[in-house]
Amino acid sequence: MKLAFLGAARQVTGSCYHLEAGGLKLLVECGLYQERPFLDRNWNDFPIPPEDIDICLLTHVHLDHSGLLPRLVDSGFSGTILTTAPTADLLSIALMDSAEIQEEDAAYKRKRHQKEGRTGPHPEIPLYTTESVQATMPLVEEVGYEKDVALNGRVTARFRDAGHILGSAMIEIKVRENGRDRRFVFSGDIGQWGMPFVEDPSIFEGADYVVMESTYGDRDHEDPKDVASLLADVIRETAAAGGNVIIPTFAIERAQDLMFHLSRLAWEKAIPPVPVFLDSPMAREVTRAFERHLDVLDDEAKALFREGRNPFAFPGLKIVQTPDESKAINELDGPAVIMAGSGMVTGGRVKHHLLRNIARPESTVLFVGYQARGTPGRQIIEKSPEIRLLGKTIPVKARIAKINGFSAHADRTALGRWLDGFAAPPRRLFVTHGDDEVIRNFAERVRKERGWTVEAPEYKEIWDLD
Repeated sequence: MKLAFLGAARQVTGSCYHLEAGGLKLLVECGLYQERPFLDRNWNDFPIPPEDIDICLLTHVHLDHSGLLPRLVDSGFSGTILTTAPTADLLSIALMDSAEIQEEDAAYKRKRHQKEGRTGPHPEIPLYTTESVQATMPLVEEVGYEKDVALNGRVTARFRDAGHILGSAMIEIKVRENGRDRRFVFSGDIGQWGMPFVEDPSIFEGADYVVMESTYGDRDHEDPKDVASLLADVIRETAAAGGNVIIPTFAIERAQDLMFHLSRLAWEKAIPPVPVFLDSPMAREVTRAFERHLDVLDDEAKALFREGRNPFAFPGLKIVQTPDESKAINELDGPAVIMAGSGMVTGGRVKHHLLRNIARPESTVLFVGYQARGTPGRQIIEKSPEIRLLGKTIPVKARIAKINGFSAHADRTALGRWLDGFAAPPRRLFVTHGDDEVIRNFAERVRKERGWTVEAPEYKEIWDLD
């Protein structure tokens, strides 16, 4: 048995693992790199021939876990992609949006580079196209939670709720090889306990090998109970100053969590009656997907819908439908809350709203999610005095705020809580999906506090497992 770490090794994005076991070549995740130092990896040939891969197992839809699937298919993969029903529903939305953005960005760069008389790496070619996505989706097969799926006569997989986003899963793979039984657990992204909409993360009693994320392994979030009050404070203060609150928003889960809290604040009149805009075509489609999969939501969310307090239809909320409606937002005189993608300011409509607001001291840019290294969002949150948006360099004068409690990732304490579920230590714990220093520190902490054998693999590192 061999396990190769082809992404998210000493970094946060590009999650991808290759497991060769039980006569199968499996890919777990096929994620897009979103951190500037690693963007060129998206264009590289895959480390293993795509045509040799039998099955790809996908934990959830976030692009850092799924965003290279169309490129994998373009490169020769024709196997099966297994994932949960909600993830399959969301996947077509996310990948099509990604392809459209890449096509638009390539066209925009081509026009701008021609005007400026310069070229850059991959300036005019999209990483993949909408046609690539159309070729990918027929390969997707849905699986239910908590059901053993036979991949062949010696390998089974079970998807268990990760509590991260709608449809997210942890994947347990059981292998029979050379007369031995081995159990692998791939955590995907581990959610927090008590979050809106989703069930709590699944707990495992045992495994031989565990691949675990560690995005927030070095810190704890604010108490989730304080999230609504912190959000209300930002809105009240910004509205009093006459500015807008711009929230770079991840379309999947984060936008819906924001609406969950904003709906309660609006109904309780805890914030001024300012318009709240959801300006993201993708978030709009994802929200509809939530309503199609009420069966997998937690009891609290189901109760809201039963009681007629739909968190996606509260007083003041305006879900933007057209580009003209998006442009009209910037013509408003009064304060507003504007949620727009992308969450790391790497593309999408949020750039246009920031262009109008980031130089205004009365406005606030509020971050509610992780900002990867090298992204515009990371530059803003690290107090860069200026930022380049849509070909223009703009001074950053707006108030910059962050609320970590919105994160769909487990924090340091919750990661420990997840590890507490194991009745005995695994043969090896592999720590991935975190900044280099965070991974190394978290791995060392687990070694010292638990006495476990913990590894922090490098990119393309391959382990022979017995």
